Formats: sequence, structure tokens, C-alpha cells
Amino acid sequence: MVFSSLTFLQCFLPLCLLAYFLVPKTWRNGVLFLFSLLFYAWGEPVYVLLMLFSTALDYTCGQMVERHRGQRGAKIALLVSVCVNLGLLGVFKYSDFLIGTINSLFGTALPQPNLPLPIGISFYTFQTMSYTIDVYRGEAKAQKNILHFGAYVTLFPQLIAGPIVRYQTVADELEHREGSADLFASGVKRFACGMGKKVLLANNIGLLWEAASAQTDPTVLTAWLGVIAYGFQIYFDFSGYSDMAIGLGRMLGFRFWENFNYPFLADSITDFWRRWHISLGTWFRDYVYIPLGGNQGGLAKQLRNIAIVWLLTGFWHGASWNFVLWGVYFGVLLVAEKLFLLRWLKKLPAALRHLYALVLVTISWTLFAFTEISKGAVWCKAMFSGVLFDSSSLYLLLTYGLMLAVCALAATPLGKRCYEKLNSRLGQRALTVVDCGGLVCVLGMAAAYLVSGSYNPFLYFRF
Repeated sequence: MVFSSLTFLQCFLPLCLLAYFLVPKTWRNGVLFLFSLLFYAWGEPVYVLLMLFSTALDYTCGQMVERHRGQRGAKIALLVSVCVNLGLLGVFKYSDFLIGTINSLFGTALPQPNLPLPIGISFYTFQTMSYTIDVYRGEAKAQKNILHFGAYVTLFPQLIAGPIVRYQTVADELEHREGSADLFASGVKRFACGMGKKVLLANNIGLLWEAASAQTDPTVLTAWLGVIAYGFQIYFDFSGYSDMAIGLGRMLGFRFWENFNYPFLADSITDFWRRWHISLGTWFRDYVYIPLGGNQGGLAKQLRNIAIVWLLTGFWHGASWNFVLWGVYFGVLLVAEKLFLLRWLKKLPAALRHLYALVLVTISWTLFAFTEISKGAVWCKAMFSGVLFDSSSLYLLLTYGLMLAVCALAATPLGKRCYEKLNSRLGQRALTVVDCGGLVCVLGMAAAYLVSGSYNPFLYFRF
């Protein structure tokens, strides 16, 4: 089940909210836990058991760390948590890739398990593992109530696509959250915004990528149109889901961290990754980069740490060499910026810095979109050589030009600023009317699209 489905909007969400607010506050985590399991079981009935196992494991490890704090037993419990979580991720996500690589290198014929990838496993394993680490570090207290912990692990708003919610950020809210009409209303608005991004923008601009990528010999114009469309699609798809998750969290009394901050306004690759998938970036910073030494120990070690983080970041996104190369690509750029590029960029006009970042990010999508590296290389080559345009590429431009312009504007804070200016000029009552009208309009158009349209992919299912 996904947020952008009629089943979720018409059945699951209303029933969940109704049950949640009808029961006493002490029962709400139980209701949330049960509905979250149902949400996951809708698409992955068998792998619910895997999630429950992960929940029980890390709950137990957290208790053991707390009980044996400062002793060897705490380290053993932490090691068990980390190894089992990484082991589960390795078996279900990377076993086929690793065995296939071994077979290719050594000419062996080892059988591949071909296990289906559990939805959201990359997200919830990172969450449960970070819980045990935070308890070990003394940054969070072990949760004594397994039902509360289960509600945290399975929390359906962020279960399948993040943002990655750390236990310490919601620990108090799990036990003492207080909802309000204002918080609920802001959640509804944020959810509607995310739904609009996903259904009205990502799905429609994705049609341009579908049309362009189907061409075997694209022109320069087609190649650029296609990869730009893919960048917009994955941004509005993922940030839309993050907005919906944040909105759903607010409806339930939770305050999740922001996951995107207008990344296409970045003026460097370093700046881009401070704005894109913020929860993942901070996770790797706090649990990999800093433990490796971070900025300490000299420039050589710092560059080594950056390289390791970005190799792992690429590998986290998928069990394929294209994702590894994608991570290496950004790792090299970030190292170059650390060494000298940022100093040079600061001397350039702002427009050129933005252009630099946009071009390099756009090129990176050729690695991200094609699991076959050769196809990505062909597409990247087509962006810079060959026939400039033909009738087919002009047709795509005329057909989707307006949609590209809308996406470009929507990727900036222009809409937010207009809303804030309207907010300052209108009274609260008038603004409420405007808000309600906007909500009805966005949700109505999204529902109409979902009823009539069949193209509704969720790109982050594979992660």
C-alpha cells in the first residue's frame, strides 16, 4: 500500500484516524502498531515477520545495553544488533548481487537465492540499528514498553520511504505526545502538498522520461529533456512522499525532521547534499563519518572518510554497480570541492555556481536511472554529441515544455513565499478559507488523476 492510492486515501487513512482518536490516549500506540502492521502486510504479508523479528531483536538488545552499561555485555548486545541488522540487509538486498559478481569474476555457477526485496528494509533497519547505537552512547534511554518500541519501528507514515526517523527525536512523543487542532490542520496541509507533488507533478513529468528513455538513439535535446524529467520525477516523487509522511506524522502528534530543502537551488555539490535526503545524509554523518574520525586526523583521513561514506551511500541505494559508481561519482566531486573547487566556486557569480551544480547533478541521473552501466553511458554520451534535435524531440519539448516549467517553479520556494505574503495580508479567517479551497482543489485533482490514470510508480520501493 502506498499513500498515493485510493485504498489508502478512502479506506485505510480514515479508519486509522477514526480508531486512533476514539480510543484512550494510553491505547493509541497499540492502535498505531496494529494499523502499521496492516499497512505493511497489505503488500508484504510474509515479511511482516521479518520486521517483527527486527523489532524484537533491537528491543532486546537495547534492554541488554541498558542493563550492562559500561560492561562487556553492552558491547556484545550492540555488536549483535549491528551485525544481525546488516546481515538481514545483506541477505535480502545484496546476496544476489554479491553471488552474481563472484560468478562473473571467477567463472563459478553459485546459485542465487532470488529473494524478493522487503519493502522499506533499508529504512527500518537503519532506524532500529540507530536506536541500539544511541542507547549504547547514552543519547537515548532504552524503551521499556515493547509496544511503544514496535510503534516506533513500524510507524507507517515513514515506514517505506522515510524520512529516517531516529528514536531519540521521537522518544518523548511516543509516550507523551499531545495533538492539537492546529497541528492536525498543518499535517493535512502538508499531506496535500506532498500528494500534489507526487500525483500531479512526479507522475506527469515521469511520462516525459518514459517517452524519452524508450528511444534507442536519442538526440541531444531528447537526452537532456529525458534526464531533466527524471531528475524532477525522482525529486517530486521522493520529496512528495516525505511531505506526506511529515503531514501524517503531525496528524498523529509526531514532528518528523525535514528531508528536503530545495536541493535544485544548491550552488555546489556539497550544498546539494545538505539539501537532498537530509535524514540519510545526517545518518551517515553521525553513524559512519564521525565514528571513522570525521574531520579529525588530517586531510588524508578526512578524504578517506568521505570516500567510504559515499561508497556506502551508493551501495545503500541499490545492489547494482551503477549505484556504486553513482556514489563514487559524488564522492570524487565532494573530495574535489573539499580540496580546491569550493574556493574557486566562491569567486564565480551565483548564477554560474548554480549552473555548475545543476549540470553535474543532472549528469548523475544517467548513472542512477539505468542499472546497466552501458545504457547510462550511451545516454550520457547522447547528451553531448550526435544530432542536436529532430521532429520527435521537438514534439516532446512542445508537449511537455509547460510541465517542465511548472516543475522548475515548484522546485523553488516561490509558492511558499507567495503563501507567506498572502498570510501577512489576509486575516486568519480569510486564510483558512483559502487553505480549505486549495486543499480541496489539490486533493480533488489528485483523486481524479488516480481514478483515471494508470501511471503511478513509486521509485523508492526498490530502496
